[in-house]
Amino acid sequence: MDDVLLVRVKGEMDLATADELRRAIDKKMEGENRHLLLNLSHVSFIDSSGVGVILGRYRSIARRGGRMAIVQPQPQVKRVLEIAGLSRLVCFCCSEREALYLLHN
Repeated sequence: MDDVLLVRVKGEMDLATADELRRAIDKKMEGENRHLLLNLSHVSFIDSSGVGVILGRYRSIARRGGRMAIVQPQPQVKRVLEIAGLSRLVCFCCSEREALYLLHN
């Protein structure tokens, strides 16, 4: 599964952390990664800045013909992502294994 970039995020995805997270993901995406898997199981809070990071990475992956999956968002984080409409764009998965399967099928 060399074409999947797995990113495990911890803490909060907000204005204070969004730029650093965006830069880190973009730098890793410069390689041969076609798909993006975001494990948000340890993210306790997300605001519009965090949602913007995810949407921007989704657009970049989609331009490459790839897909994105989000793994185990906490209920409060999942709610924000659903309100933002991300559930129509990306797969929400229970495990990294499930996400890897869905990204390749």
